[in-house]
Amino acid sequence: MKNIVLTGFMGSGKTTIGRLVAEKLNIDLVDTDSEIIKEFGLTIDQIFEIHGEKKFRECEKRVIERVSKLENVVISTGGGVVLDPENVKLLRKNGVIYFLYASPENILKRLKDDNTRPLLKNGDKLSTIIRLMNIRMPFYKNCDFEINTDILSPDLVAEKIISIHMAKESKR
Repeated sequence: MKNIVLTGFMGSGKTTIGRLVAEKLNIDLVDTDSEIIKEFGLTIDQIFEIHGEKKFRECEKRVIERVSKLENVVISTGGGVVLDPENVKLLRKNGVIYFLYASPENILKRLKDDNTRPLLKNGDKLSTIIRLMNIRMPFYKNCDFEINTDILSPDLVAEKIISIHMAKESKR
């Protein structure tokens, strides 16, 4: 089975939904941000603060190179992974890419008490979310399937991904 790759903006539900999909299919979940945290021994916030975004993205690329070679897993990616076309190319080689979308307002609601997001540390959070989403949207749209997480529960999103994926796999 091809990997199920989840992309989308922070707070779109990638980790929660990834966990549900992996659980329901009885396969492993690989969270690229968790892999980066393991590699540095620091939180994402600390990595950005100490080493900067450039070092974070370099490590992210190494993690993508490694996890994209795995088989039959769910891969939950960081929100900015799609900014590097090489990352997308690697993930697509052995995976089907699902873009999880949520509105800026819902992203803000989901992240209102989360102070661990380095890109949302300064200024008005909603404005920052909108600005970043506008920049990233063309990259997110380079996916195989798009699912709006505003209107479905995480469980229903997981079921939808599984349904799409199994139908696609049966045609291979």
